[in-house]
Amino acid sequence: MGLVSIRELLAAAEKGAYAVGAFNCNNMEIVQAIIEAAEAEKAPVILQASQGAIRYAGINYIVAMAREAAAQASVPVALHLDHGTDFNQVMLCIRHGFSSVMIDGSRYSLEENIAVTKKVVEIARAVGVSVEGELGRIRGTEDEIKVSEREAFFTDPEEARRFVRETGVDALAPSIGTAHGRYRGRPELDFPRLQKIRELTGIPLVLHGSSGVPDEDIRQAIALGVRKVNIDTNIREAFVAAMRRELGDNPGEIDPRKILGPAREAAREVIREKIRLFGSAGKA
Repeated sequence: MGLVSIRELLAAAEKGAYAVGAFNCNNMEIVQAIIEAAEAEKAPVILQASQGAIRYAGINYIVAMAREAAAQASVPVALHLDHGTDFNQVMLCIRHGFSSVMIDGSRYSLEENIAVTKKVVEIARAVGVSVEGELGRIRGTEDEIKVSEREAFFTDPEEARRFVRETGVDALAPSIGTAHGRYRGRPELDFPRLQKIRELTGIPLVLHGSSGVPDEDIRQAIALGVRKVNIDTNIREAFVAAMRRELGDNPGEIDPRKILGPAREAAREVIREKIRLFGSAGKA
């Protein structure tokens, strides 16, 4: 099976009223953990690569790993660019075979965001690539993207309606109170705002900064129309914690496989739990 677009995955999620997990990957072991978890749960899955991951691993390696994973998998797999803030970066990912891209124009004015997102949609749609847009600023840190509490602002539902209508995006990431990275306390999600955005746009919504959001809030967000849930920090935490345990227990170990293997297993189990939470287990 080859790579599929998130348009296809989210259309099925719409019908089934569940969300598809979008998991960030930075190396081979995390890619393997994501695919192993999806296979074990018989779930569709989205491999996400941020601009930072692409710089770290190289776009050719990222695409090659994703294509190999999709070719061997029995479940649908998409390869998605997470937070593409640069038009040229988005085009590079499309040319290299990403099946889906995110153009994050949230730092621009509404008019500028609509213009750049619409341009990406026109190009991507011509080659069968789906597009996620963002409106409103999601606080926290995602690679080099930093948005402070003061700078962050929630998505205006009426602006969201205009944005979706004029750009034609396949999915929208609104700002409703989540944050990238670790939370200092319990996040307060604006569910009435989320519901209004869903009512006015009618398209699949995306929840960014979902690591650390309580399970009951994730379930409520999905009930209100979230169809793609992004997870990164929880994977990193499990992966690195397992590595630290291995090195702590065996400080003289020099075989990377004996350090990274348990880390891969820990990441896989976290991802399996998230897949079950999102309701996508058994939906492949």
